[in-house]
Amino acid sequence: MNTAQTTVDPAEVAKFEAMAAEWWDPKGKFAPLHMMNPIRLDYITSQIAYEFDRDLTKDAPFAGLRLLDIGCGGGLLSEPMARLGATVVGADAAERNIPVARLHAEQSGLDIDYRHITAEEMAAAGEAFDVVLNMEVVEHVASPPAYLTACQQLLKPGGLMVCSTLNRNPKSFAAAIVGAEWVMRWLPKGTHDWSKFITPDELYQMIADAGLDPVDRKGFVFNPISWQWSISDRDLSVNYVTASVKR
Repeated sequence: MNTAQTTVDPAEVAKFEAMAAEWWDPKGKFAPLHMMNPIRLDYITSQIAYEFDRDLTKDAPFAGLRLLDIGCGGGLLSEPMARLGATVVGADAAERNIPVARLHAEQSGLDIDYRHITAEEMAAAGEAFDVVLNMEVVEHVASPPAYLTACQQLLKPGGLMVCSTLNRNPKSFAAAIVGAEWVMRWLPKGTHDWSKFITPDELYQMIADAGLDPVDRKGFVFNPISWQWSISDRDLSVNYVTASVKR
């Protein structure tokens, strides 16, 4: 049975295809991701270093690790992972993202394997990775439990998944929908569907049900006064991230 398209939501894919050319414009439609990227990278690199006993002060600390950036977009995370020495596969269900990502990697002198492919297709093909980055994707798929199961299947034993998304509560509606889309116009209206947001407890349970062991979660918090993002141990009220391992 072909399950390649089971979690892809065509309407969600179309939203990001329409914005594909703007991935690397720090003042364009993906400005919020550019602003958030430093703390996303801080969290990702610290988790990988901890799980695989790597020294981030050394050159190419992630050498020997095979990493999948699922929902890679234009490559905002794939490129720094490649610079840190990982063998990177960037996958996205939005076909128009891939040539943008490939061109930017080529211009940056980076060797990244970008593919227009789904998590299910890769799992069915027997692909296996040490690390799966699953950042701001799970709230856009048709079936989060099925999608997370595919991500689990893509991990080698001992592998690490880092997954971030948005909490579902009145504050996240105010921040991600009203603030980011309606007021600041950082993103086109309709980019996010608040009903698809997932609470931290719900995500932890889905990750566990998929066969992974959740080991950490933190909040990504935006300060409108300093205009900066930070990582919080306590505030998971809007954006948050989790780490889980395949025992």
